[in-house]
Amino acid sequence: MSVPGLRTIMIFFLAALIITVSGLVIWTRIMTSEIEARYPAIGEMIDVGGYALHAVHVPAPAGADLPPLVFIHGASGNLRDQMTPFRAPLEGRAEMLFVDRPGHGWSERGGAENRTPDGQAAAIARAMQGKGISRAIIVGHSFGGAIAASFALEHPEMTAGLVFLAPATHPWPGGVSWYYDLASLPLIGPLFTHTLALPAGLTRLESGSTCVFAPNPKPEDYVSATAPALVLRPQAFHHNAVDVTNLKPYVTKASRRYSEIKTPTVIVTGDSDGVVLAHIHSEGLARDIEGAELVWIRNLGHKPDHITTDLAIRAIEKVAGLDADLPAAARQTETRLAGDNAQCPGEVSSAG
Repeated sequence: MSVPGLRTIMIFFLAALIITVSGLVIWTRIMTSEIEARYPAIGEMIDVGGYALHAVHVPAPAGADLPPLVFIHGASGNLRDQMTPFRAPLEGRAEMLFVDRPGHGWSERGGAENRTPDGQAAAIARAMQGKGISRAIIVGHSFGGAIAASFALEHPEMTAGLVFLAPATHPWPGGVSWYYDLASLPLIGPLFTHTLALPAGLTRLESGSTCVFAPNPKPEDYVSATAPALVLRPQAFHHNAVDVTNLKPYVTKASRRYSEIKTPTVIVTGDSDGVVLAHIHSEGLARDIEGAELVWIRNLGHKPDHITTDLAIRAIEKVAGLDADLPAAARQTETRLAGDNAQCPGEVSSAG
């Protein structure tokens, strides 16, 4: 082939590439706007020192029998994921704060300190202070477990207790899914998040959520109720990827300090969790935090917040000093879950 002919082909392919990329960028912007219109901010913006966190604050009720509760969602999530199962059954019993972590949901990202759980825990502490909450039980699911542990280490005076739900808190073998590594890169990452991440992610919302719940059935309205599509927006996807890729080096160091935690602690975890390795994270917390109570549930996947909400509330009650028979509650839960056999249509590999 002649040089002019080769040059023509290269120009053609370059033009086609530019058109394709431009089209994906435009489509991503349109879909981002649609997602934001479908799932608008539902709380208030709380100033935490130069930036704001989005949170839903449920004021303290008269005659509350529980201390204030702060709920921290996991990776790829937002405050709706914890508010959906917990707000209704606990309203009237406690003051509650459901927080979008920095860079997630509708919260602003803030500075580089929020690339690790320590910075995010500090931001949540300031949000609590902004709403007049001086001390609370911290409830953390999955990635939120690492932030809950950091909160207890760095803000012990504000920690009335800890409830970990399928936590990700210790170093694990291997890494994270390839798209987290790709999206967190300086140059290639933005190109990926503004072109391919959203369309690919939309095709996986239902099946990916099914995998997170397996072997337990995913609630039919989970995706519409908890808005996981918000994480597919380019900036949110990038922040989520940075969080996840930074988690392992962070917990490798932070987990050495967990023995310093002296607050009442309960860990609820399942033996069928396909997202985090419960024998590493949950058993690690039970080993490292003196007096922590580990509640193992047979045939439970990665979503004790939604699948075993009643048991999680019993754990909150136990941490608060109320009479709560967790072993009996666990046996009842196992009986209810014994027949669950939902199948994952693909593989999920993340830090939660």
